[in-house]
Amino acid sequence: MARLNVNPTRMELSRLKKQLGTASRGHKLLKDKQDELMRRFILLIKKNNTLRLDVEKELATALSNFVLANATLNEAFIEELVAIPANEVTLDVIEKNIMSVTVPTMNFHYDEAVVEAPLNYGYLNSNAELDSVFVKLSSILPKLLELAEVEKTCQLMSEEIEKTRRRVNALEYMTIPQLEETIYYIQMKLEENERSEITRLIKIKNMGGN
Repeated sequence: MARLNVNPTRMELSRLKKQLGTASRGHKLLKDKQDELMRRFILLIKKNNTLRLDVEKELATALSNFVLANATLNEAFIEELVAIPANEVTLDVIEKNIMSVTVPTMNFHYDEAVVEAPLNYGYLNSNAELDSVFVKLSSILPKLLELAEVEKTCQLMSEEIEKTRRRVNALEYMTIPQLEETIYYIQMKLEENERSEITRLIKIKNMGGN
């Protein structure tokens, strides 16, 4: 590790010692932040995996029912059903802060009647598979939004963890060792100068005595 190019003075030594103290405290704070981010990230990843498996399973069931419905119903009828939204749904995205990471919180608003009775067409032209598709998709939408929120949070936290890791490593393997080596160099240089000065004074004294 190359030391800093500074003058070996006591003033410089004092300045570098203060800088080393600041760097060491910063390293500890960043390391604690990194550890806490990792802890929360692991919990979110577990939640994300559970949610994703649940959503994929329900979507697969809905898709399977839709394939059956599409095979037995008039395609034009199905297109007519989904051409115009039957109900209004709103989504508010609010930002919150987790360990200095800004992440989204998605609030899903809809009429309770949508869940209770998501179908707005006559049953005469439909079949059980199609009815099941609409019911399943209506019930799974909140889970899809929660999954999107968790996955985006995981992505943002992952980026912050990597950024924090780089800063921790820069302090741990470059800045702090460089400061320590420079401080050691200055101390050795000052001690060498002191010894030289003592030797010079002894010689002057001896010369005076003669």
